[in-house]
Amino acid sequence: MPAQTEAATSSGVGLRHALAGLAILVGLLSRIAGLAWLPAAEALTGPALWLGTALLWSDLPRRNRRQAGLLAGIGVGLLLIAAFVYGARVDWPHLLDANTQVVAMLVGVSFIGLIGNRRGRSRPSGPPVTGRRGLAGTWLGVHLLGTILNLSTVFMVGDRLARRAPLTTPQLLALNRGLSSAALWSPFFASMGIVITLAPGMDYATVLAHGLPLALCAGLVTLIELPRRFDLTDTAGFSMAPRSLLLPVVMAALVMGFHFGLTPGLSIVAIITFLMPGAALAANLPRGLHWTAGRLRQHTLTRLPAMRGEISLFLCAGLLTQGLSTLADAATEGGWTLFAHFGMGEAIVSFLAIVVSAVAGLHPIIGVSVLASVLDLAASEQTLFAFVALAAWAVGTSVGPLSGINLSLQGRYGVSGGLMMRENLRYALIMATLVVGMIAWLA
Repeated sequence: MPAQTEAATSSGVGLRHALAGLAILVGLLSRIAGLAWLPAAEALTGPALWLGTALLWSDLPRRNRRQAGLLAGIGVGLLLIAAFVYGARVDWPHLLDANTQVVAMLVGVSFIGLIGNRRGRSRPSGPPVTGRRGLAGTWLGVHLLGTILNLSTVFMVGDRLARRAPLTTPQLLALNRGLSSAALWSPFFASMGIVITLAPGMDYATVLAHGLPLALCAGLVTLIELPRRFDLTDTAGFSMAPRSLLLPVVMAALVMGFHFGLTPGLSIVAIITFLMPGAALAANLPRGLHWTAGRLRQHTLTRLPAMRGEISLFLCAGLLTQGLSTLADAATEGGWTLFAHFGMGEAIVSFLAIVVSAVAGLHPIIGVSVLASVLDLAASEQTLFAFVALAAWAVGTSVGPLSGINLSLQGRYGVSGGLMMRENLRYALIMATLVVGMIAWLA
């Protein structure tokens, strides 16, 4: 009798996981359909992803479940305050849509694991690149490829390193800093897209001339600081050899081809969402439809439910962001401006405030959006504002426990967001000092 009960319980869990995997897949497919030919289908993306999260909620580690629940609860509470205290118009029907585009991209990126002729992926052959050289390879690989592929590069490089052994703190910090510092200058980053929207009169050449040197400084700080704090003798790094770079470089070339040629109207995030699954399926089709269908089924029933940590954190963090932005818009609706003039002093104070708010758990996009909403920028001030926003994003996402990169590392590799924040505090302090100096130079 106990054996029958255990079997029934296992069957119930298996069915729940299968339904959750299918719901997540529907969320991805509806997003792709919305991008391609059926915009109305995208209305299913949010509900489908949230349904998958609800089905997998009981399987989340207690820490993740508590954090995600707190984020969602605060977000909903802020929306209620905005609606009933400030009379804000809240778009309740689209409440579940926050961060769904990023989550759909993460789900799409997971299909890269299907590229290969075997169902399992063996450990890389040959001795690993270790020490300072390996650390440099990890930072540089993530930074250069991340300027185009954004967050997906972290998974490509991180998963490759994780095949040898669970990721260590220095490896995670190199992934974090390599990607976050690309926000200082990459024209394909989400940060740049938002900043261009908020400050359309910015001069990108000026931002590049000041942001790129800071990004190089971020790499130098990492290469100097981490070897002093950690023993990197046995810490594997990402090899910059052609074989290691083949998949990321090919994917980057495809993304650029679609962005500049086939689908110029789509963002990089949108292109990655459909291109990664398409490339993975195309790589399997030569082995036949039956093989491809089998791998797709296995991925849907096993890998997608295993993404419950990162999916739940991103969706719940999206609710928090939506609540904060709605309340900020409602509370500041009065036509007043925070500063009469946006110069060096105002820029430094704004940068430091956004970074501090990121340490407190707010994504830098919230601080940047709130700052833009309470400023009346002259044309000559927009470039300085853009640099401040990008620098705050780069430093804030590296240290903020609820930033996209740290939520991804937490959901994918099980590292605590609090640990990443503590380990990056010294780095953030150094980078903040350099940014303040660069703001003074630019202003």
